[in-house]
Amino acid sequence: MAYPFSLIVVLFLGLSAMIPWRCEAGMLPGPGGEAIRVPHDPTRIVSLAPSITEILFSLGAGHRLAGATDLCDFPSEASLLPKVGRFPGPDLERIVSLRPDLCIALKNVNPADLLDRLGTFGIPVYVVEPKDLSTTMETILELGRLLDAEARAQELVGGMSSRVERVKSRVAKVGSRPGVFLQIGVTPIVSVGSHTFIDELITLSGGRNLAQGPVPYPRFSREQVLALQPEVIIITSMTRGLVFERVRDEWREWESLPAVKNQRIFIVDSDLIDRPTARLAEGLEMLAGLIHPELF
Repeated sequence: MAYPFSLIVVLFLGLSAMIPWRCEAGMLPGPGGEAIRVPHDPTRIVSLAPSITEILFSLGAGHRLAGATDLCDFPSEASLLPKVGRFPGPDLERIVSLRPDLCIALKNVNPADLLDRLGTFGIPVYVVEPKDLSTTMETILELGRLLDAEARAQELVGGMSSRVERVKSRVAKVGSRPGVFLQIGVTPIVSVGSHTFIDELITLSGGRNLAQGPVPYPRFSREQVLALQPEVIIITSMTRGLVFERVRDEWREWESLPAVKNQRIFIVDSDLIDRPTARLAEGLEMLAGLIHPELF
């Protein structure tokens, strides 16, 4: 039986007053920089992004999660969590019904009005903003401090740093950087511009991102891609299944492309290169191996 949202609100506010499920709190910066009261030891966390869910599990804090978005699927245990709706804009009613003592969100990704409305229910929202490899590591350390998992956070970040430096030292030996076209959208064709996670990974991997530019996720016609003459084509998408193989086969029809001539069209797991988690280091190693197989 579905209950109206107004009833859930009443029940939520009543329970907040009657049941001591909130922890003793401290003050931390909120979504807009304002001070918010955050539990010292949150035990009912709702994650509003797949990357946040993954980081919490990697910190050994998966047991603290009371809910997550529909796209939170890694590790496999994340798929079993109660779902609060789509990412990046989950359902307020579902979140409130789980009685969280903390929500963790992504700045400029999760809708600001949703985060504001959560605050009106007395639900603290802790916001992180990973924008590249460096700030992803900072986010892991930040969440480690928040959840009393600093040692594990430092271990994760130390491992990431070592793997990134290993790739950078090998790539420093390359004489040329192949032109890379990385396709994240099928219809229309979409790639990645400058100042994105994937652009940084391509550059660190020893490639030239042929879609560099001010637009984060530019669209291309097939003719525009052919004119770029990519030496490496990498296809990735959140859409699973045969779409990968179909797109690869379509590019293979253009025998004049250097990537086709040299059999350098690859399909990769999008989760390794577009989720700001510890697995970005694995994604970097994978891309470097595809772009410079002679070094890896």
